Amino acid sequence: MPARQLRRLRPGRLAWKLAAYSVLLALLPALLVGLRVEQPWLRLGLLLLIFGASVFVAAAYLIMPRLALARELLRQIRRRSFENLELAHVPQGDELNSLIWQVYRTGRTLEKEIEELKRMENYRREFLGNVSHELKTPIFSIRGFTETLLEADPGDEATRRAFLEKILRNADRLANLVRDLTEISRLETGELQLQPVPFELPALVREVLESMEPLAATRQVSLRCCVPENLPRVLGDRERLRQVLINLVDNAIKYNNPGGFVEVRLQEQDGSVRVAVVDNGIGIAPQHIPRLTERFYRVDRSRSREQGGTGLGLAIVKHILNAHQTRLEIESTPGKGSTFAFRLPVALAGRS
Repeated sequence: MPARQLRRLRPGRLAWKLAAYSVLLALLPALLVGLRVEQPWLRLGLLLLIFGASVFVAAAYLIMPRLALARELLRQIRRRSFENLELAHVPQGDELNSLIWQVYRTGRTLEKEIEELKRMENYRREFLGNVSHELKTPIFSIRGFTETLLEADPGDEATRRAFLEKILRNADRLANLVRDLTEISRLETGELQLQPVPFELPALVREVLESMEPLAATRQVSLRCCVPENLPRVLGDRERLRQVLINLVDNAIKYNNPGGFVEVRLQEQDGSVRVAVVDNGIGIAPQHIPRLTERFYRVDRSRSREQGGTGLGLAIVKHILNAHQTRLEIESTPGKGSTFAFRLPVALAGRS
């Protein structure tokens, strides 16, 4: 017989427990019967009956309650009910306890997976609702402006031009929404491949701040950067990281106050460079921070729509940073400002 099959035939802890309990339960009655009954065949029959009864009592005490518990818990798990799952949190003793422990672990795993599926379903439902809402607003606007143009006086050039400009803005809004959704989809599926190369991060920061200067001037917000000397080059996809910085600086400007500032700070730390976009704007309440990178999530919907944008900027930032094996760190205090930061690895080429 193979060694594996021999190992399976070895009695486990439960078998030894059952044998011990049976012997203890049968020992005293068996001795009494052996002393009082003279006929051998009757004595043997009584002994067998006593041992059978002791095995039954031992099994009823050791096995049946736990089998009933396992059966009931499995029935509840099949019905996706996990209220009584803690009953299966038993200490690991014999094989039956180990089985119940596995039922407990299986139930906990299924509970987490079902909760995750529910969360994803709620997220999908909310996402579809947000997409339809974001699409509905500019579509209705375009339709309304077009109907107005059709009914307007053809000779009123000023009115015609004003409505055409509004139609163009809403068409641009639709185009930006589709572009951002496509970008996120390509990032999530891995279709959009990064091209990491060593590059000078301070130069990229200055380019981004220069491009954002007109918006900052309009909002009366000052832009500045803090770059230490002899900063090493970093490794990453320069154009994608430009997109990250533009999104972060753009948000910092839009959600600031006149006279405020936005500063990009670079700092070398433990083989990486920390990039932080700091502002002294309106800040964000703590309960909103965990959801900021969700698609279409807006802290203040009315103000967000006034500022423009698709509500997908930080979601794109999160995906780009995830593709760089880093994450977005957010710190904020309402009324005092916010810090959005991430880290990039130092390039092996050395210092600039």
